[in-house]
Amino acid sequence: MSPDEFRRLGHELIDYIADYHTRVESLPVRSRARPGDLLGALPAHAPERAEGWDSILADIDRLIVPGLTHWQSPNFHAYFPANGSFPAILGDLLSTGLGVNGMLWATSPAATELETRVLDWLGEMIDLPASFLSTSPNGGGVIQGTASEGVLVALAAARARAMKVHARSAATTDLASRLTLYTSAQAHSSVVKAAMIAGLAAHPEDRRRVRLIGTGPDFAMNPGSLGAAMAGDVDAGLVPFFVCATVGTTSSTAIDPLDRIGPLCAAHDDRPWLHVDAAMAGAACICPEFRHMLRGVEHADTVSFNPHKWMLTSFDCTALWTRDRASIINALSVTPEYLRNAASSAGEVVDYRDWQVPLGRRFRALKLWFVIRHYGVEGLRAHIREHMRIAGVFEGLVRGDPRFEVVTPRTITLVCFRLRAREGEGQEESNKRNAALLESINASGKAMLSHTVLPIDGRPTYMLRMAIGASGTQERHIQAAWRVIVSSIDERA
Repeated sequence: MSPDEFRRLGHELIDYIADYHTRVESLPVRSRARPGDLLGALPAHAPERAEGWDSILADIDRLIVPGLTHWQSPNFHAYFPANGSFPAILGDLLSTGLGVNGMLWATSPAATELETRVLDWLGEMIDLPASFLSTSPNGGGVIQGTASEGVLVALAAARARAMKVHARSAATTDLASRLTLYTSAQAHSSVVKAAMIAGLAAHPEDRRRVRLIGTGPDFAMNPGSLGAAMAGDVDAGLVPFFVCATVGTTSSTAIDPLDRIGPLCAAHDDRPWLHVDAAMAGAACICPEFRHMLRGVEHADTVSFNPHKWMLTSFDCTALWTRDRASIINALSVTPEYLRNAASSAGEVVDYRDWQVPLGRRFRALKLWFVIRHYGVEGLRAHIREHMRIAGVFEGLVRGDPRFEVVTPRTITLVCFRLRAREGEGQEESNKRNAALLESINASGKAMLSHTVLPIDGRPTYMLRMAIGASGTQERHIQAAWRVIVSSIDERA
């Protein structure tokens, strides 16, 4: 393909993407594909001869689009979004077009230094303490692919620090078998998965050193239970080394109280590493009125949130900050001869390959840079505030209908609600009726929601999740979704 051909086809593809975003609202939100539909339509073997681009592009609509669930639809309310914007798409395009690998400062200085500066911008935007910024002696930010990668990096760093702290202890030989971690029973599954990868829970049935701490009525971690669990483990000869607090849990966006959890960690003899996972809710903290969610963050060792969820930056882009970069580097740095260079050896630069699990890394800072510069901080705040407003509109619609109830406190833009149980109706029957409602809503193609199950009064309670955050969602989409929900009720069920 010549540069001129690339230019012509690139224009066509940009037109296609722009048109897709224009029409995505009219497409069925959930794919109606059945298992194997695409496999059955694709040739079993690769083509021997080159195919024309007209044929390839035509197959996007014929084969690919029918098999998509449209995450960019303003009617997508199922999961926390993986949203984006045209500036972010252009940043991704430029990153791919430049084709650089920013694993070392030396392999592309601009990729490293832009990331350092943009993460400092973003840290200031959510009002992180200065100790998390690159201008501090041992702080700084880095872009990970996902929050799951962020918690794994934090866990690895925590283990490295614990091993170093206890290096001169007579009990060091069995320290690895005594390390114990703590997180909320409502935390994301990535915490347990990270423990599995790290060898602390070799398989799901073996989680002896993973403590899932109970929650209160608001489904936030109970600090009293955390303190008691750590104290009990110390008495049993175990070593608390890692605590993961969540600001905005997946099921209900509960906010763990950092201002109570942080001092527990700081006062502990072994000072376990405190990681704060604010994957969805962190974006709200660019607005001063929502920063209370991070109260107590000064006690944390690492903090992360996903601009690709709610800050108009396309997937994948997770911001991770630390105030203990040395422990991250100690945990993840391996330097074969072929990576040695003068700038790294002199300690003059940051090499982000030491801050992540893989070696190679895309130039992801470009899309974040484009987004922040295009919208400005005020534009991004306006985006967050409008979604918070319309989430309140939806909550009001639910509360105004006596057939429904809001089940958990709304902290950001997730509304957890359900049909009220009928008189004499058992819990299992009530749950099935709500599950049927969700399936009816999603089968309509006009909106897509998801569900969760939480313990209410000691009983597993099925509820619907209305997650507002897609880039194009406006109040009219919320009103339309409510009409779909109401019209989907089977009054006979």
